Amino acid sequence: MDDHLLGWLRTLDEDRLARVLTHRPDALAAPWPRRLDTLAQRLSNGFAVMEALRVLPLPCLQLAEACLVLTRPTAERLAGFLGAPRAEVDRWLDHLYDHALACPSADGEIHLAEAVTRYWSAPLGLGEPLDHYLNSWTISGDTLRALAGNLGLPSHGGKRRTVARVGEALADDGHMAALLRHAPVGAAALLDEFAWHGPVREVDGGRFVTPGTPEKWAADHGLLYRPSWNVAEMPREVALGRRGPGYHPPFTPRAPEVATIPVDPEEVDHLMTLAAPHVVERCAALLDNTSKAPLPLLKTGGVGVREVRRVAKETGCDEDETRLLLEICAVARLLAWDEKSGGLVPTERFDRWRLDEGAARLRVLLSAWWRMERSSLRKIDGRYGTVLGDDQSGAAMARIRHAVLSALLRLPSATAFADRDSLVANVRWHAPLVDRELLDRCASAVIDESRLLGLVANHALTDLGRALAGLAAKAGGESDDAAPLVEHDPALVEASTRALASVRRSALFGPDLTAVVTGPPSAELAELLDRVAERESRGAASVWRFTTESVRRALDRGYDADELLDELSGVGAVPQPLEYLVHDVARRHGEVTVTTVGCVVQASDPALLAEIAAHRRLSRLGLRLLAPTVLVASADAERTLGVLREAGYAPVPVADTGEIAIRRTRAEEPRNGRLILLPGGQVAELSDAQPSDEPMIAEPVPDPHEHARRLIAESREAGERHGRTWAVIGRMATRLPTAQQSLLGFVVDRGVRAGITLTDGLTATISHGELRNGALDAWCEEAGDYLEFPLAEIVEVKGAY
Repeated sequence: MDDHLLGWLRTLDEDRLARVLTHRPDALAAPWPRRLDTLAQRLSNGFAVMEALRVLPLPCLQLAEACLVLTRPTAERLAGFLGAPRAEVDRWLDHLYDHALACPSADGEIHLAEAVTRYWSAPLGLGEPLDHYLNSWTISGDTLRALAGNLGLPSHGGKRRTVARVGEALADDGHMAALLRHAPVGAAALLDEFAWHGPVREVDGGRFVTPGTPEKWAADHGLLYRPSWNVAEMPREVALGRRGPGYHPPFTPRAPEVATIPVDPEEVDHLMTLAAPHVVERCAALLDNTSKAPLPLLKTGGVGVREVRRVAKETGCDEDETRLLLEICAVARLLAWDEKSGGLVPTERFDRWRLDEGAARLRVLLSAWWRMERSSLRKIDGRYGTVLGDDQSGAAMARIRHAVLSALLRLPSATAFADRDSLVANVRWHAPLVDRELLDRCASAVIDESRLLGLVANHALTDLGRALAGLAAKAGGESDDAAPLVEHDPALVEASTRALASVRRSALFGPDLTAVVTGPPSAELAELLDRVAERESRGAASVWRFTTESVRRALDRGYDADELLDELSGVGAVPQPLEYLVHDVARRHGEVTVTTVGCVVQASDPALLAEIAAHRRLSRLGLRLLAPTVLVASADAERTLGVLREAGYAPVPVADTGEIAIRRTRAEEPRNGRLILLPGGQVAELSDAQPSDEPMIAEPVPDPHEHARRLIAESREAGERHGRTWAVIGRMATRLPTAQQSLLGFVVDRGVRAGITLTDGLTATISHGELRNGALDAWCEEAGDYLEFPLAEIVEVKGAY
């Protein structure tokens, strides 16, 4: 834990502490911290600090890097070092403070979070401070005295005093200038190479031991140090001296402008209402196609180009749409590998998805794309990557997607970006830690994917895109259950509903056996017409044509003529030629029949089979006599065996080879649910059979201002409670042995996790406890909330790992 951070947190008022909690959502993640020391420990977590660092713009990182170079940095010294107005420095320092990545001490010194200091191995391209080299164990006293003599300094007074003299001399510009006047030719150029392109460079080790060379002169005067034979480093103070008093590190307090052009908002809105329903419709068609023909994977992983083109042709999508939607469906868990089918097939979640309203289906797809860790339309060396293949980009791709759409969100209304390079430059300023090379390669692909999904139109964000772009903090990863935070966001719900409000739910049927939809068809209408007719065109108006083959295809799927005509009449007036076509195809449909047989029953005695076929209790098997010694049943072999045995017969199973196959069966062990504790002390049983792919709505986090008020109040009361933990537990938790009482004390004083058992047998996993009126108020992982457990009713405590 950072002691500087904890001390600073204790000085904050409610408003300033609430600002920290607002800018660091990880601080209020469950279990919510209830003490300032717990909050400081969470804010100092290395992973959390890096995640907070990723969302900061360029000036914050430039300030942090400059702080690492200065000794005892303050806002005033930073402003002078950067050559920037104090007001600009204070403005961006506040951003660092609000994210708890830095904090000021009482005298104004700026302390950075430890994880921030570790991010730069060589801040501003500068090496370690001179003290690091002079106090190294590799520098002997004789070497140090020789160095002082070379610099014209006295060597008496001990090592510490000698080190101080050497440091002052090498940091003095006048002394350095005097040294260089007597340096060998090439020394100044050598030092400049290290100062501007160092601090570590490969060198010729032999030149450092050859008299008269610039390298040996620089080493003898403490300007360069060699940690190994062929590597040399320059101390920080020496490099700053060579860069000169006029050197100022880069500081860009203003974001580069994005070149924009005006755009018609109504046209952008219209294009959104065309693209959004098209995405839902094409996604349903693609998944229906994979349900009929599973999508095989290559041996090297991913879906091959030939399969992508086949699916695109059969569903009427273009290849870009197919690539994008396949990957989105996989992330949304609508599509998954099925071992039995030998390919990708729709999941059970798809069955639920297709029954939902159109806007909800659209949000599932957008949420999956928002957290998808791959780019479907990125080209490498002019070629697309393999669909669902290995992508090394990972989470970096999702961060680039969020950064690009966030940059578009910041553009003024009724404007679109006119220049990709200026947009990328703006993204780099607002998200400086994104992979620059990956951003250059993927920015265009992100825009193209956004356009296909209805998020971008005419290079401007649509209302749908604006609603999604504001959800970067809630995106989560591909495997996270954070999807509901996006799918159920109120702004996205409203935008998605409006994006699908203009869909057409009726068609115009013509006597030429065509159906025309003037506008984007609803997914239900498109599914109906795709089932009965062939699609001929799409766009502003979509056209389907009814043929003998298309009607027969619908009848093959189990529909009869009257049912088809009823459904078609529900979306438009059916002309007489179409009725004639449907009835004519239906009249010829079924001239040849194919029957499914569940199993075959054979016996050498025809009388026995005749008896079985006539047995009333066996009628549910659907038995039919094909020959005197052969029966067929509609039920499968296992069920037929069971029913025959119940009726008193003694059948045996026969394998495909004709041999009798009797196998032992293992009784299935009962599956028990899991007991969980709910808020308010209620108990519920969670079945293990609950679908694991059903995400749960996350509980809202506490209000930052309310929580800041609680933390401040708790900080004032902490001194009064100090030292009472063990006494209270020892007096109240009388059912526990001493060792378990101690463990319970660690739950209170150090926030450790432990499992407890109450007198009624209920168990819970707790942490972050506090003692309140004879009860332990602790975070319960099963309930997802803080609950009170009476100390007198706790009968067992054990460690939880």
